[in-house]
Amino acid sequence: MWNVLYVMWVRQIKRYWRSKARIIGSIGQPLLFLLAMGFGLGPVFERAGKGNYITFLAPGVMGQAILFMAIFNGVELIWDRQFGFLKETLVAPVPRFQIVLGRVLGGATIATLQGLIVFVLTLFVGFKPQNLLLLPLAVVLMFLIALFYTSLGTAIASLMEDFHGFQLIMNFLVMPTFFLSGALFPLESAPSVLKSISRVNPLTYGVDGLREIFSGVIQIDLANNTLLLTICSLLLLMICSYLFSKIEA
Repeated sequence: MWNVLYVMWVRQIKRYWRSKARIIGSIGQPLLFLLAMGFGLGPVFERAGKGNYITFLAPGVMGQAILFMAIFNGVELIWDRQFGFLKETLVAPVPRFQIVLGRVLGGATIATLQGLIVFVLTLFVGFKPQNLLLLPLAVVLMFLIALFYTSLGTAIASLMEDFHGFQLIMNFLVMPTFFLSGALFPLESAPSVLKSISRVNPLTYGVDGLREIFSGVIQIDLANNTLLLTICSLLLLMICSYLFSKIEA
């Protein structure tokens, strides 16, 4: 029965790698942030006594790449729903939890690969990680970020049937999530209102964890970041599974 999970997982990954335009397009925005903001604001950041901006920015851009790829995975669910593939999947004599778990794990794997691709790109623009031996730990954190936002995208897509409505909601969520995660600026210098919002933003803990692993900059303990992301990801996966179980294809 768990073959269904494996099939859905592999199918999601194959979809991604077959679309060369999607791969190239998905690295365009992170690269733009790295080049335009990294080199454009770098001198200002250094004069403010904050150090090298590329070193600060790179983990945030990795988090951004994972966020965008993961959360928009929900589009594929709406696509499958409209073109009949989802109906064929749902009539299979297997629990829907296995189906949604396969989809979510596939989407999270793709988003994690996206984060690793962006990590490689950061090396070419001057990013120097403190210790490459900690890369496996960073991959675990990337996967937790991806798992949370893939579950979120799938959960929202389970409630919708329209591409345009989904994209509007995602745009409303994605940009504030990214900008209020500490990816682009240090949160300790932000107004108290923004600090409060950032504390309930799961991406904040993902970016902070990646920054600690790669750059040694500590705001929140890595163990706490990992624990909070794990709890949030599992909770949202359960919510996603429940909403998916109510779908009528």
